[in-house]
Amino acid sequence: MLWARRAPSLARRGAPAGAAWGWARSAASGAKSGLPSSESRADSKYRETVLLPRSRFPAQLPGRLQPEAEVEIQQKCGFAELYSWQRQRNTKNEFCLHDGPPYANGDPHVGHALNKILKDITNRFHMMRGYKVHFVPGWDCHGLPIELKALSELKGTQNLSPMEVRQRAKEFAERAIEKQKSAFIRWGIMADWTNCYHTFDRKYEAKQLSIFHKMYDKGYIYQDYKPVFWSPSANTALAEAELEYNQQHVSRSVYIKFPLLKSPPKLASVIDGSSTVSLLIWTTQPWTIPANQAICYMPDSDYSIVKCANTGECYILAANRVESTAAILDTQFEVISTCKGVDLENGSCAHPTIPGRESPFLPANHVTMAKGTGLVHTAPAHGMEDYSVASHHQLPMDCLVDEGGFFTEAAGPELQNKAVLEEGNEAVIQMLQAAKSLLKEEKCVHSYPYDWRTKKPVIIRASKQWFVNTANIKVTAQELLKKVKFIPASAVNRMLEMLDRRTYWCISRQRSWGVPIPVFYHKTTGESLINSEIIENIIKIVEQQGSDAWWTLPVEQLLPRKVAAKVGSHDVLDYVQGQDVLDIWFDSGTSWAHVLEGADQRADLYLEGKDQLGGWFQSSLLTSVATRKKAPYKTLVVHGFTLGEKGEKMSKSIGNVVDPDVVINGGQDYIKEPPYGADVLRWWVAESNVFTEVLIGPAVLSAAKDDINKLRNTLRFMLGNMADFNPETDSIPSSEMYVIDQYMLHLLQDYAKKVTEAYKEYDYGKVIRLLQAFHTRDLSNFYFSIIKDRLYCEEENDPKRRSCQTALAKALDGVVRSFAPILPHLAEEVFQDLPYKKESESVFRSGWINTSSLWKKPGLEEVVEAVCAMRDSFLGSIAGKNALEYEVVIVIDPGLLFELMETLQSEASSSVSQLNEIMMASQTTLLSELPIEMATDEIIIKGTFLINLEGGDIHEESSYKVIVLPAAKAKCLRCRKYTADSPLSLCPRCTEVIAGK
Repeated sequence: MLWARRAPSLARRGAPAGAAWGWARSAASGAKSGLPSSESRADSKYRETVLLPRSRFPAQLPGRLQPEAEVEIQQKCGFAELYSWQRQRNTKNEFCLHDGPPYANGDPHVGHALNKILKDITNRFHMMRGYKVHFVPGWDCHGLPIELKALSELKGTQNLSPMEVRQRAKEFAERAIEKQKSAFIRWGIMADWTNCYHTFDRKYEAKQLSIFHKMYDKGYIYQDYKPVFWSPSANTALAEAELEYNQQHVSRSVYIKFPLLKSPPKLASVIDGSSTVSLLIWTTQPWTIPANQAICYMPDSDYSIVKCANTGECYILAANRVESTAAILDTQFEVISTCKGVDLENGSCAHPTIPGRESPFLPANHVTMAKGTGLVHTAPAHGMEDYSVASHHQLPMDCLVDEGGFFTEAAGPELQNKAVLEEGNEAVIQMLQAAKSLLKEEKCVHSYPYDWRTKKPVIIRASKQWFVNTANIKVTAQELLKKVKFIPASAVNRMLEMLDRRTYWCISRQRSWGVPIPVFYHKTTGESLINSEIIENIIKIVEQQGSDAWWTLPVEQLLPRKVAAKVGSHDVLDYVQGQDVLDIWFDSGTSWAHVLEGADQRADLYLEGKDQLGGWFQSSLLTSVATRKKAPYKTLVVHGFTLGEKGEKMSKSIGNVVDPDVVINGGQDYIKEPPYGADVLRWWVAESNVFTEVLIGPAVLSAAKDDINKLRNTLRFMLGNMADFNPETDSIPSSEMYVIDQYMLHLLQDYAKKVTEAYKEYDYGKVIRLLQAFHTRDLSNFYFSIIKDRLYCEEENDPKRRSCQTALAKALDGVVRSFAPILPHLAEEVFQDLPYKKESESVFRSGWINTSSLWKKPGLEEVVEAVCAMRDSFLGSIAGKNALEYEVVIVIDPGLLFELMETLQSEASSSVSQLNEIMMASQTTLLSELPIEMATDEIIIKGTFLINLEGGDIHEESSYKVIVLPAAKAKCLRCRKYTADSPLSLCPRCTEVIAGK
């Protein structure tokens, strides 16, 4: 009959511990197994007739054997040649994962492992699916951190020339690249290791400058004097992507009064004649007070004029900040009058420390009422919003702070040469106190930007820099970004918000180690000289000689005479080349132009950590949109950061830093730091929820090792039971297989489908969960326990035995392929130990999981699930006992359920039927009514099973009874079933099997 399928009821369970098949449990003597001596001698002669598993595949590889075996597998299975092999395949399907360049400034760490292994799992999956993978590894090689680390190896660095600095930095970067590359290869990363890209390669630098050229020609790049994030510890400007925020930074915040100098006309009647009136200001950066040029207010907000109970002075501040401010100042304020912010128009106050300076009141939308006093001290050289206000009102923007973060001569003798974040801050506070302008000082713990490389606080400082006008790019960039697939989907909103806040991008850095900005400056006037002809000439020079030429060639070779002549200077010697280099985010953000192939130059995938939402993802997008109005990627996968296994940051002082090399090869003490091999590291990556923070530590790694060993046991069982099997000659057609074997293929196809979808969604944690459920629940606990008798005790070539071997071969092949992208060493190890030859010696050269539509048979689930429901009733009633010591009687009223059971057992009673095999008893009897005579020691379990056939057209609930009886016969000395006529004889099945042996 035609059976319709229904969803599995998850009724499958493993047999109780006592029901495991005897021969497989122990090869020990009869005396050890507790058998009487006569029985022991009798059954030992049959041991050789049982077809027990045979395999060289070890259950686990202890100690150094695991990493050594992996290295051997890499060499034997051609890991190094795999990338070039797959690139030569004749297919139009291509998958491009563009590698974001790791920074070449240190040893490989677990963050590298997380990122590179995620990429490798992705690439290997697509390659097995038939795609030609494009993956060129790269390194970010310029920038301050490399320069600082290279120079830290020297004692005296003050007098080094730019070329000496560059040479040292390049050598340092090259050493770091080799270390990292060696580690990546050891982790099993498949890539074009002979053709990596480095941002210091001259062709890369020339391509980068060509992108700069296009952006300059389109008007996106300009020079301007404006406030930027500045790192005093590194003496350079920074982009926002180069900041990290210290949530526990402590600032010296102050409440200051700015004496009213000129009353706002609308408030003259209220203020004139009052005692001293001042504006109340709060700031966490007292050192910026000398640069104050104005006080900003919110036009639509309410402001109050209050009288201080302690001093009798009058203050102006936001109406909703009156009570909180009074409490902080430990006083009480009497509200004299309330007005709108707009009423402050045309007023001004005196600067608290600079006699004669007037600070006007100006409206501004950036003023907030969440903290402070609702009036904002405005220093145009030290704030982005302050600068905007000053630009609009044409205020002075002089910067009183130099590149090292020290006050300049213009700040006055009391402040000159003092570090603004240290003694300079203290000096300003002392000046405020002396002027009687300081009302309160207190510590303020808040989030503050730090230089992500030097780990020291930054300041905002106005200087002349080169910028990309992102305001003219970001609307298009945001629209294009909405068409990119984000995983997780929530990441798109974070990146859109970051783009929205970015009005410009500072791309100049005051360093020697990088790609020079191709601009010249007039020695006398300081005016800049840059145009297309100049940039084109520099591009040609860099392409031939590299960017070192900017520092080694004379200016007359870098600057064509005809270009200098066009701007009114007849002598190129009147000019000197600029000393700024391009931001390293511009370096890496142009990698798509150098690495990606084809006219489209778009990658299928960028996969990086969440910090790249404001970093490489963004700089790549902005440069691509600016030059060609398209995104360089179709999909973005964003992963979290690595933390200790308790969720804490890794720190050498805490002692929780995990070194990938120690994970693989072990530490000095193998007991504390055992050698796990690379596959444990890869399992950790795959099983983690990488879209949040990823935890790692000894317990996590040990658990990963245990999980892999459990998988190895499952694989070993399958390998061992196919020692005498050749799929090409011994396979059984699926239509002729046992129902339980067909059901296994049915489950395998469902598993393959779900695993494939999980890989496609980059959900490798789900792949691991599916794998563990399939190999432990469906295979080990369920299927293996059912088929052991058939595998071990039937005649070697019996179709019944070949049937389950056929299913095992398909299951082994499918399982190995399903985890191969995650555990490539284990997958290849299994393929090397196959008792039969495959068409390819490498699992990666022979494709993805191969299933058949014939495996999905209508009604197959109904049959097996129905038996499993009855089996669960039986096994549950004898918990902890050996199921073979019992026989069962199944009673089902005539109907559909009875017909289904008859397909598994045509005779009334059987010890060798498919029904009895699944029930795992010594004998099963199938009846349509209760026997007239019933024993007194029997167990009767009642149950029902819902049948849903023909897509719901047939809907029938049938009841059943399972009667559990002690086995009536003796135990067979060979198969251990209670089906023999006497204690020293064999059952009929075993007698027939060994008749010819």
